[in-house]
Amino acid sequence: MDHRSQSLRRWWLGSPLTLRERRDLRERLSGRLEDLVRQGAIRLSDGARHCDGANFCRRRKHVLERFCERRHDLLEGAGEPRADLVSLSRDLARGRRLYAGLSDFPAWRLARTATIAELRGAVPIAGLQVEYSLVERTPEHELLPAGHALGLGVVTFSPLGGGMLTGKYRNGEKGRAEGFGGAGFQPENTPQRTAILDALLAVAKELDVTPSEVAIAWVAAKGSLPIIGPRTPAQLENNLASTKVTLSPAQIARLDTVSAVAPTFPGTVLDDPRIKSLVTGGKFDRIDAPTRPVA
Repeated sequence: MDHRSQSLRRWWLGSPLTLRERRDLRERLSGRLEDLVRQGAIRLSDGARHCDGANFCRRRKHVLERFCERRHDLLEGAGEPRADLVSLSRDLARGRRLYAGLSDFPAWRLARTATIAELRGAVPIAGLQVEYSLVERTPEHELLPAGHALGLGVVTFSPLGGGMLTGKYRNGEKGRAEGFGGAGFQPENTPQRTAILDALLAVAKELDVTPSEVAIAWVAAKGSLPIIGPRTPAQLENNLASTKVTLSPAQIARLDTVSAVAPTFPGTVLDDPRIKSLVTGGKFDRIDAPTRPVA
């Protein structure tokens, strides 16, 4: 991976960028709209054949132009969402937008944007979108608590881990494992993921449903709205059938245990029973702590 690709990845992950890295990204994004539109149209052509090609490309170009314009402001400054907030304020005054949502934002940027938007009277940040599934639970560290504490509606994509949790790839199917270069696919490449899929298949057998239904029902049971992405009517029916699946507390606990992720700081300190006992004078069991964080 060259240094420009690394810069782009670091920026999307919310890492601070040097002046050189910001310049590299501006050069990479500028003058490539037609290229990006063409690539996007090709990748989405299978799902958009019913759309008029010219109109589709014009819409994508408009979106990319706005993207480059706004991201340029973020790259030029220190990561502060100034231009976005000014635009949201104007849209609110004109009645063009009532609410806004954020996707793939680091927790610190989510909290900052939502707070500044509230203080400035801009369009309120009402929603958060993150990837979340039995094989991608790291959002539980910061993003999901931040979303719930700020009172945001949380929607989660890829509840099937890009298809891995359907179990079909154990039967030799390819699909998402090879499409798009494997992007968005969670491979069964660790002992824990093998154990997760084994447990999922066992629970599905107990309930006489498919692994997909159980995986989506588990995400829904965690307080978010799962976003499904079926390609066929049969997949759509199967995904929607998850709304009829009720997991028992014991089944949820089994899936929670096998898919647990290692805690990170400051959770390693704040959730330590010894620390809880220390700061409460040994009376933590008498405190009614909130079940969800409140900002």
